[in-house]
Amino acid sequence: QVRLVESGGGLVQPGGSLRLSCAASGFTLDYYTIGWFRQAPGKEREGVSSISSGLGGIYYADSVKGRFTISRDNAKNTVYLQMNSLKAEDTAVYYCAAVFGVRRGIPTPFQYEYWGQGTQVTVSS
Repeated sequence: QVRLVESGGGLVQPGGSLRLSCAASGFTLDYYTIGWFRQAPGKEREGVSSISSGLGGIYYADSVKGRFTISRDNAKNTVYLQMNSLKAEDTAVYYCAAVFGVRRGIPTPFQYEYWGQGTQVTVSS
């Protein structure tokens, strides 16, 4: 059974950092493209970053470029999202999602097959 579990969210002050984890089970992560998405109250779910399968690329939304870093540890079947210099506008529920094969560009929700339950990130003083 395919399962994705996010962790690492929480409350952080502006300028702070968090590292989100997306632990996968039931499938081999290396064959899948993993995307991170976020959804703030009253807004649509938006793509934040993705890391493609195999030697595929890494992509970031302009709003997080230079502050967020996505990485994967295939041995642990886990993808990470390191978030630095956090801003109030980064506040949202963050989701990871998976799709088989290579996907390029900023992730869009309809492309992805499997979703985690989400983790809340709140940036506030």
